Amino acid sequence: MLEQPYFGRRLKQLRSERGLSQAALAGDGMSTGYVSRLESGARQPTARAVQHLASRLGIGVAAFEEEGPADSLAQALAIAASATSDTTLEALERALYPGEGQDPLLRWQGLWLVAQGRRQHSDHARERVVLEELVALGDELGLPALRARGFTQLARCLRACGEIVPAVEAATTAHGLARDHDLPVPDVAASLLALVSAESEAGRLTEARAHADELTALNVPRSEPLGAEALWTAAAVRVRQGDLDAAQKLLEEALDGFAGAENLTLWTRLRVAAARLHLQKSPPELGASERYIEQAETGMVFVGIPALEQEVTFIKAEISFQRGQFADARVLLDRVRAADPRMTYRNRVRLEILDSRLLIIEGRDQEGLERMRALAEEAQAASSIDLAADIWRLLAETLAAARATP
Repeated sequence: MLEQPYFGRRLKQLRSERGLSQAALAGDGMSTGYVSRLESGARQPTARAVQHLASRLGIGVAAFEEEGPADSLAQALAIAASATSDTTLEALERALYPGEGQDPLLRWQGLWLVAQGRRQHSDHARERVVLEELVALGDELGLPALRARGFTQLARCLRACGEIVPAVEAATTAHGLARDHDLPVPDVAASLLALVSAESEAGRLTEARAHADELTALNVPRSEPLGAEALWTAAAVRVRQGDLDAAQKLLEEALDGFAGAENLTLWTRLRVAAARLHLQKSPPELGASERYIEQAETGMVFVGIPALEQEVTFIKAEISFQRGQFADARVLLDRVRAADPRMTYRNRVRLEILDSRLLIIEGRDQEGLERMRALAEEAQAASSIDLAADIWRLLAETLAAARATP
């Protein structure tokens, strides 16, 4: 007979990995309260109960026996890879710690899946912790492809956190590994995507433009997600260089060529990027921006990513501000701020910029002015020189608008 408290912990682990509630596990042959007492260790399981629970879980009775760390990780990894969900990823993360005795390749795969899940939820702080361990493990394994992929993802995470200089360094390492070891085109392209984005954020636009040209020269079909991302990234460099017409042409090529059936999240993000691009025109093209936001909202129904929903609401707030509908802009902006914004560093700064501009319009000039100054200094310290310049320009425009607003 299996002994408590181990049986209860094992039962709860197996149930959680399958996303079952205690009631669903109990079924008709057992009470929910009995399952609860078993999991807490308060009751010793009978042979009949063990057989019933094994049947409900779709496992053999032997699965309740204690496993070695490698077996536990392999099982959690197989479940997470075949049925990705928050529950399976959390179970996988638990199986990864402690890591003694685990196969390093299995552990690398587990860390990779957990990092992807954190990124999808825009939980960049936790993603970074996992990726730093992933990179260290990749160095131990010494496999160039795994090392390049780890550094690429770490660079993307660092950029999202606003740590631009380390992001450039990580992306440069990834690109060097991909190039020097003649890795497949997807690895080279992914490293270049991270490198161009980080260099652009750092204001190193000459290098970013050269690497963007190298990226597009790979000729990845624009119908593939990687090809669409390449065009989008090249467009972002043109935006930083002030060539909005060239950026729009590249982005429209990505929009026209990528159908979205393979990656609805990317399809939606491309439309959000297009909406923002039209907002940056002088004067802002509000109608075009609104049309792209409407398209993005149709995709968000199926994507369900809170950070993306927040970004769309934020752009709608910016559109309202540009139309002079300041009360509407305030309502939309406060909705985003109340939801604990999960955004990249640049978008978080943009959020604070709009809030500061509204404060000035609302008559709280000194508070809004001081906050925008602080944001500009913060952007300069983070090496986002173009962002700092934008803040000073927007401050001047807002002060002019405030004087003209009754």
